[in-house]
Amino acid sequence: MDDTDWERLIDQLGRGDCAPFLGAGACAGTLPTGTVLSNRYALRYGYPFSDAGDLARVMQYGEAVVRDPVDLKEAVCGHLRSHGRPPPGDPGEPHRLLAGFPLTTFLTTNYDDFLAEALRAQGKEPHVAVSPWWDTDPAAAPLLPEPTVERPVVYHLHGSWAEPASLVLTEADYLTYLVNMVDAVATDGRHPLPTPILRAMTTRPLLFVGYSLQDWTFRVLFHGLVRNTPRSNKRRHVSVQLMPEVSGSAGDTGSGGSGGSGGSGGSAESAESAESKARRYITHYLDRWNISIFLGTASEFCAELRRRMGRTS
Repeated sequence: MDDTDWERLIDQLGRGDCAPFLGAGACAGTLPTGTVLSNRYALRYGYPFSDAGDLARVMQYGEAVVRDPVDLKEAVCGHLRSHGRPPPGDPGEPHRLLAGFPLTTFLTTNYDDFLAEALRAQGKEPHVAVSPWWDTDPAAAPLLPEPTVERPVVYHLHGSWAEPASLVLTEADYLTYLVNMVDAVATDGRHPLPTPILRAMTTRPLLFVGYSLQDWTFRVLFHGLVRNTPRSNKRRHVSVQLMPEVSGSAGDTGSGGSGGSGGSGGSAESAESAESKARRYITHYLDRWNISIFLGTASEFCAELRRRMGRTS
């Protein structure tokens, strides 16, 4: 992001012409990361494969062990709730900061209710809805009221911990989600998203916070929207994300000093080169989708946003 990106974003947030799209990184420091959660359940269920950090695959195995997908999701929701909530007095906490802008539509792939609670703390009355991703019947789509600043809509694309059965959690869940999403559009042109949500995603700039744009769910959903949006209506979006781990960034120096005295310099040089290449690739790749990026945590982004807006409290 350059100064022009920041000025545009601040102006859009101030007039409510923006739709935040929150991912797991928005809850960093409060809820466990997907990798931490995955490793926990891999240990609990005795996951025998080498990719213990792949949450969807680990939970698919967990379902085979438990033999009750809803019970499995109930357990995950209970574990996540046990971690508490974001600090209420932090003005730079992502949910609280975004809730203070005059925005009408919020999208999230998270299960938690942090967005709705932050909006209520601002005196607003959010309408919370969950995507019926498992049902292709048009009648299953939720009927949403027209969102307003005082009564915004919070739409959970991957389920909510208030309805554990709604979670997109296992590998089979993700496949069903993607197939149903694509099939609904391909067969009859009907998009599976409710009209207010579809309108927000196709006519407003999106602010992705803590959401990996390398996720296949995002790619299918967003690429379809971009492809079907007339060029004259395309907006410039912003994505807040961490730099993905690159070759040479971790584990290259060995665990016991056996790599020799000359290894560390080459490894550091390799890591620097790999990160530079990764930055160029991410910037080029996302620019094709009209997305400017902020490489950093959600907290760092919020701190910079508040600084540029001159906020001290």
